[in-house]
Amino acid sequence: MKTRKLLYVGNALSASGKTLATIETLSPLLEQESYDVIITSQKPNKLLRLLDMIATFYKVRDTVDVVLIDTYSTLNFWYAVIIGRLCSKSNLPYIPILHGGNLPERLEKKPGICKKLFGDASCNVAPSGYLYSAFAKAGFSNLIHIPNTLEIEKYPFTERENFKPKLLWVRSFAKIYNPLMAIKVLEQLLTHHPDATLTMVGPEKDGSLQSCKEYARTNNLPVTFTGKLSKKEWIKESTKHDIFINTTNFDNMPLSVVEAMALGLLVVSTSVGGMPYLISDKEDGYLSPPSDVKLFTEKVVNAISNTNDSIKITQKARDKVAAYDWESVKSKWRQVLY
Repeated sequence: MKTRKLLYVGNALSASGKTLATIETLSPLLEQESYDVIITSQKPNKLLRLLDMIATFYKVRDTVDVVLIDTYSTLNFWYAVIIGRLCSKSNLPYIPILHGGNLPERLEKKPGICKKLFGDASCNVAPSGYLYSAFAKAGFSNLIHIPNTLEIEKYPFTERENFKPKLLWVRSFAKIYNPLMAIKVLEQLLTHHPDATLTMVGPEKDGSLQSCKEYARTNNLPVTFTGKLSKKEWIKESTKHDIFINTTNFDNMPLSVVEAMALGLLVVSTSVGGMPYLISDKEDGYLSPPSDVKLFTEKVVNAISNTNDSIKITQKARDKVAAYDWESVKSKWRQVLY
């Protein structure tokens, strides 16, 4: 059978200190399955990245069989619009991979543009039930649910006998992910558990890291900022912690949360976007309303206090994300790429 050649368009920016994106995790897995994958772009500058995406498209359009497009809901949304339009004009099949937690708002505010981008696609891949439902409700039928994948054997499950107030937060420092809330949760948690600590892993994105550092320093809070860590490094770091907190204001199906569930960390998250599709409250994690520091902290205190429940929750979480293993997911990718 002829090897399928793919162009994968997205933000491959980990070499520039940014968080590892789906384009950088999925493309090597596809290559393991004998797909020939060209990726673009690694340019840190947004304009140069767009120009590189366009130039790469024109360079390879006559040799590739299909184009994958990581599709976000912020400014990077327009990369998908432009590349999707070029694909349509070239009669080249393309597949948006829906990542942006705020994409449902795009569907409402830009209906014409979205109808063209997503309606002309050969299919749209929704990693979360949240976006699958939102796009189905908007009238799109060319949908398939393929979860963000991981190689489960690379995530050793740590079974904890008790849960200490050792918090871990892993994300880019951006306002939409509300990193300052994580520090305010720690601040309140210290009134219950004076030995509580917080480790925050991730690169700067929009100035939020400096704001967090200043707040922690001004209030003399035990927060460790590691900067960006490699996957191997943050998995090692996870063994020193018991509770993973996700304080975001917008979200789809963040890989860092899936990884935390695989590692045996107890996850407490805001209940935004796709999180209720990933976590069932009190079943395989805890959910709390966005921006409510008091209630979020109460969820953390409850997790620490109820060891038996927390042990069961982390085991159920591991069982759930085991279904996202590449060996289970790759058949769905084969379905859309042939």
